[in-house]
Amino acid sequence: MPRVLRILNRLIIGGPALNASYLTKYMSPEFETMLVIGGKDDHEQDADHITDYLGIDAVEIPEMKRSIHPLNDGIAYQKVKALIQKFKPDIVHTHAAKSGLIGRIAADACKVPVIVHTFHGHVFHSYFNKLATNTFIQIERYLAKRSSGIIAISKTQKEELAYKYKICAAEKIQTIPLGLDLDKFNIWQERKREIFRDQYGIQPDEIAIGIIGRIVPVKNHSLFVQVAQRLLAQTGKKLRFIVIGDGDMREQMGNEFLSAGIDYSYYPDGQRSATAICTSWQTDMDLVLAGLDIVALTSHNEGTPVSLIEAQAASKPVVSTNVGGVADVVVDNQCGFIIEPGHADYFTDAMLRLIESSDLRAYFGAQGRKFVEHKYSYQRLVSDMSAYYYSLLEHNISKHKTWVPIPAMMEEQEMH
Repeated sequence: MPRVLRILNRLIIGGPALNASYLTKYMSPEFETMLVIGGKDDHEQDADHITDYLGIDAVEIPEMKRSIHPLNDGIAYQKVKALIQKFKPDIVHTHAAKSGLIGRIAADACKVPVIVHTFHGHVFHSYFNKLATNTFIQIERYLAKRSSGIIAISKTQKEELAYKYKICAAEKIQTIPLGLDLDKFNIWQERKREIFRDQYGIQPDEIAIGIIGRIVPVKNHSLFVQVAQRLLAQTGKKLRFIVIGDGDMREQMGNEFLSAGIDYSYYPDGQRSATAICTSWQTDMDLVLAGLDIVALTSHNEGTPVSLIEAQAASKPVVSTNVGGVADVVVDNQCGFIIEPGHADYFTDAMLRLIESSDLRAYFGAQGRKFVEHKYSYQRLVSDMSAYYYSLLEHNISKHKTWVPIPAMMEEQEMH
């Protein structure tokens, strides 16, 4: 069977960890896979509950972290090379930027037959200054030349990579959307709703509006605070604002809520109910989403936001800024509302439409569930990735004679 060395920056809550873990688990036994992960930053939440649940023993390279560190990066490179030389993979598949840099250079040096990289997002805007951004674009163009194939997780992202940032030709980019285990988001919802709302003191007649993800600048929680202030001034409905996540900007976000006149509580410190609550990190997202009524995303930049996929799987309407792959995940005016960035008033108006109409919330929720169940299951992801791997292996077989495609092996056995 073909061997895959799968390399992930860090195992933290989010789409990349889910994607890499599901591929590692469910592409077996057709593909023998070793999952390699890097070290996380202190403020990031481990997602080892995912690999534990799936029974995956990942190999950790603690020196491979998100930030640039020449010494650690050099050590990580040598460790990845050693793993490649020992495991002898047919495919090295990297996920996200740092592992994409270290993993692809190591795989190229070791002459691995197929080198694949998945862009789960990108850092080409809203992260760094112009000089740093241009440097990262040049690095990605160089790495793309040493890749057998590039995977974008949405059509929008593919267009950006190929035509806006010119990372490589569009023909070299395969669009394979994320795939998730969505079944759990639609079972025992009423009981889960009771558990979550009892924990945080959310009353049955209160509308809970949630935002999910790292509390960092690119996620733009400041817009969420602005919208919360406007909503409280413009509706007579009882509202609660729930921030699920944590990060470097949490303290600033709390101060912004208080400056806006909104009672705020960081729940883990005092377990006090308030108009706005930050729960910190949560792992049982099916429980969380059952307790919410509307899910918001206010980011400056995104890849394919898992929070919106999971929200719709739980039959929740969403309101999001129109960034990254959001338009591929949410059908505007059918599953939720997509608002152009920088328009707090439009975002507020969209929220108000959902707040004032339980029927609209129910309709969008039902439509969203149908949409994501068809498009974002892990079964579809595994099928798409398997077909792509075989196409890349067959393309490279003339250069690498040691691997024989499984279909060809089966045909040969049938002839005998």
